[in-house]
Amino acid sequence: MKRSFLLLSCLFLAMGFAHAQAATLVPPGNHYPDQPDVPGASAKRTKANNTTYEAKYRKVYALLKNDRKLRSKIREAAAAYGIDPMHIVGAIVGEHTYNVDAYDRLQTYYVKAVAYLSNRLTFSYEGEDISDFVARPEFARCSGANGSYDLWTCRESVWNASFRGRQVGGTSFPNDRFSATFFQPLYAGQTFGIGQLNPLTALQMSDIVSRVSGLPRLDAKNPHRVYETIMDPDLTLPYVAATLKKSIDSYRSIAGFDISQNPGITATLYNVGNPEARAYALKAENEKRQSEGVEPKLPEENYYGWLVNEKLPELRALF
Repeated sequence: MKRSFLLLSCLFLAMGFAHAQAATLVPPGNHYPDQPDVPGASAKRTKANNTTYEAKYRKVYALLKNDRKLRSKIREAAAAYGIDPMHIVGAIVGEHTYNVDAYDRLQTYYVKAVAYLSNRLTFSYEGEDISDFVARPEFARCSGANGSYDLWTCRESVWNASFRGRQVGGTSFPNDRFSATFFQPLYAGQTFGIGQLNPLTALQMSDIVSRVSGLPRLDAKNPHRVYETIMDPDLTLPYVAATLKKSIDSYRSIAGFDISQNPGITATLYNVGNPEARAYALKAENEKRQSEGVEPKLPEENYYGWLVNEKLPELRALF
């Protein structure tokens, strides 16, 4: 009897430890009953194009519905990175509803890639190439970074701390994002392809995609290869999947939340970026709430993710 009690006690202790270590599941669906406000820039862009969010959503929905090969490519990319295809679908739907109109056919994305790649591309600011810029002494602390994600995340952090909105070495740098300053060789605000990735995100994900999908690693010294990757649907979907997987892993390991069953949350993070920093911020907030005896805050969707969750039954039916 005593031995049985001891075994039972050990079992409960083990279960308690496992529970403490387990991530809190963020359930499917929206936290907010009504959609959060859409930013004015998106509304202005949509109005300027004489369209509506619903019309743009219907256009990207039609692309997914009518293109069996695209759905197959999405499934393959999701399987390779161990995520639900709806995470990739959510990112595509959100981008094409609030940022750009979808093309009618997947083939058009290939055609556009060829057209854009005929341009001479450089990643630079005021004549200084990005490869020379990150060789400045301020970036020395990034030299020991473990992989492309940590390397470019570190460089972005140095940009924000030491250059953004400052004058350094006789050069005045804009109070703008690292990606907007150095990685927009064609025009401002640019993201391209079915996944609307920006070049900095692609560079961050390069090692992960090379390891999982076997694609060549990207180098900022070769902007054409970077743009070919983000514009070619066959190359960009693994990068979209890797970006979403990174968000899921970051929120599990840092903030203690499992967001793998809520495509609206991963779509939100795809929209706003910097999943690790946001996971750390949420962790810090919840540690403070815990010390005050307040319930923890769950990850919440923004306007973009809210739409994805709202449309999820219709989108999932396609797959």
